[in-house]
Amino acid sequence: MRFTEMLAASERAHRSMLCIGLDPDPARFPADWRGDRGRIFDFCAAVVDATHDLVCAFKPQIAYFAAERAEDQLEALIDHIHARAPGVPVILDAKRGDIGATAEQYAREAFERYRADALTLSPFLGLDSIEPYLAYADKGLFLLCRTSNAGGSDLQAQTLGSGARLYEHIAATAEQAWNRNGQLGLVVGATFPAELARVRELAPTLPLLVPGIGAQGGDAAATVRAGWRGDASGTRAPIVVSSSRAVLYASAEADFAVGARRVAEATRAELAAAAAPSPHAGLA
Repeated sequence: MRFTEMLAASERAHRSMLCIGLDPDPARFPADWRGDRGRIFDFCAAVVDATHDLVCAFKPQIAYFAAERAEDQLEALIDHIHARAPGVPVILDAKRGDIGATAEQYAREAFERYRADALTLSPFLGLDSIEPYLAYADKGLFLLCRTSNAGGSDLQAQTLGSGARLYEHIAATAEQAWNRNGQLGLVVGATFPAELARVRELAPTLPLLVPGIGAQGGDAAATVRAGWRGDASGTRAPIVVSSSRAVLYASAEADFAVGARRVAEATRAELAAAAAPSPHAGLA
């Protein structure tokens, strides 16, 4: 199954736009495990087991594993997700950006070593930096577009000679010229709902990965209003709304997985409520 098909099926099956970001920090683990890098798999797997029926995707952040020399635990975790929740795609958050043979190796790492279903990429080196990943035609590729951090404006909001802002150019290019195999999506932060709406206008068919709700302060309802078009749009391109720390660290006690499920349920419900048609729609 292609990534886009897998994502759409997971969204429908679980009635969810929620993606849980797996950013394990041993310093924030429950007391009995605190500081123990050997428990990274155990911590993340417990969250997966508690929430896999509530999400449309999981998104492990590779730096949290690599910094702790826990790449083997990342491999085991992705295997665990595929076994425990075979219909839920794994988006590896690595934001790779390089060219040629180096990009080929990054693609092998993501899709052959880790067996991820999708990968985040930086598009700022141009199409030839994306092409090695396009060779994996069943995989998804999310290009950085309008990121959730304030400093993203330093480059992404700059106006080009055409009059478009850089993030608008990325969105339009990803929707059209670069999307050869229907693999591309865009990363757009929940912290910029107006820009999110503009990206959706320029890229009506692409899935949008939207970080920034929860700990970063993005508003879930505003995110849905800006990016979700629903069945009536005729395109129904998903939004994948990612929350990490708010879910992972909902409880600092041994019941952390229970806390993670509680917050995931509440976030899924909030997103669904924002997507539901208003009972007053069309009434003056």
